[in-house]
Amino acid sequence: MVVADFTEELDTVVIGSGPGGYVAAIRAAQEGQDVTVIEREFIGGVCLNVGCIPSKALINAGHKYHDAVDSKDLGITTGDVEIDFTKTQKWKDNRVVKRLTKGVEGLLKKNGVNIIMGEAYINGPNKLSVSTEDGKQSYSFNNLIVATGSSPIEIPGFSFKSDRVLDSTGALNLEEIPEKLVVVGGGYIGCELAGAYANFGTEVTILEGADTILGGFDKDMVKIVERDFKKNKGVDVVTKAKAKSAEETDSGVKVTYEAKDEEKTIEADYVLVTVGRTPNTDELGLEAAGVELDDRNLVKVDKQGRTSVDSIWAIGDIVAGAALAHKASYEAKVAAEAISGKKVEVDYKAMPAVAFTDPEIAIAGYSEQEAKDAGLDVKATKFPIGGNGRALSLNATDGFIRLITTKEDNVIVGGQVASVGASDIIAEIALAIESGMNLEDITLTVHAHPTLPEAVMDTAEAALDQAIHI
Repeated sequence: MVVADFTEELDTVVIGSGPGGYVAAIRAAQEGQDVTVIEREFIGGVCLNVGCIPSKALINAGHKYHDAVDSKDLGITTGDVEIDFTKTQKWKDNRVVKRLTKGVEGLLKKNGVNIIMGEAYINGPNKLSVSTEDGKQSYSFNNLIVATGSSPIEIPGFSFKSDRVLDSTGALNLEEIPEKLVVVGGGYIGCELAGAYANFGTEVTILEGADTILGGFDKDMVKIVERDFKKNKGVDVVTKAKAKSAEETDSGVKVTYEAKDEEKTIEADYVLVTVGRTPNTDELGLEAAGVELDDRNLVKVDKQGRTSVDSIWAIGDIVAGAALAHKASYEAKVAAEAISGKKVEVDYKAMPAVAFTDPEIAIAGYSEQEAKDAGLDVKATKFPIGGNGRALSLNATDGFIRLITTKEDNVIVGGQVASVGASDIIAEIALAIESGMNLEDITLTVHAHPTLPEAVMDTAEAALDQAIHI
């Protein structure tokens, strides 16, 4: 059946239903707007379906397997540990991913958001069309929020058309645990998946073009992750390495790379390419509609997410800044509220970032150097997580907490955490930065014992020369 192409009038339209899109839609609906979401693939976007959520599920399964294999330090000895990876994948897909995506769809419907499954194309400042299985339909809109996310970058010599060359989606959906895996790119995604499969027993090699993995994190944080890779997981990290090609073999893939002016090869079952992501701004009609893009195909926006076209807004991975799900959700709320006339704008000063490695590493606000570069007179105070009773009881004592504070009035402007539970600990630090809290505010807050966040209090006390536990 072909739908007649007459123009339907819509109020607020959101293209994409990932952590930016669905949050924008719900908040816009809460603000009294009549909202329609257009999604071309799956509700919840990359993050919920093939990104943040399934990767954390796989990481968790890897931890449980690794602990079952070896917990001799705790006096626990096991026999042969077996894993049914098919069952693991079914748990990830059905008990985690599908539950969340159904939940998002339910929340959209609960808030009165109309959902159209199809591919959108912007025809002008207030017009778009959607191609569905039934045909093409034209729409007019008052406001449009574009939240189309990003896609993995494919590099020369490593075609994703090969069954042996994987992007992150392919790595998350493997039917078996590989014996050997090469990871090209040592950023968030590469290191997280390298660690997950290493915990399952895979022999992993990371090839990173820069002089360090996990760029954006302080060197002393990265060293702790590197030590875990080497000591506990047997992961080989090769930096300043240039990946040149991947050639399929009868049983896997042969990866050629250059390091220390020498060309080398390594054979594996698969090669995972995680060298970054590119914004999904092509084939949307953005430029034809008058929306300005920069030289990286990112959409230019103001502090409310408004593009060069007053009726069109953009959020998430398609605008400047880190490609983080929570950043997209934050920008979504600002854009939706701005459309309703509220005086809001983005402020990224306390934006956290987390790598789910072993141990986890997390940052918020300024690093010491960034604070100094911004003209602030600061000091850095570091507390070893090994001094925390909860960390000791978890047998996870590698790492530290560091607070960056102004010398004049002890205001917290940044923090770094390398520790078990860093993804949770960083929330307190981010709240402190956002609220303009000082060290005294932290020390006067009674922290439950024994808990990991106590170490934040210990760090604050150390910064005030009142340390109890060091």
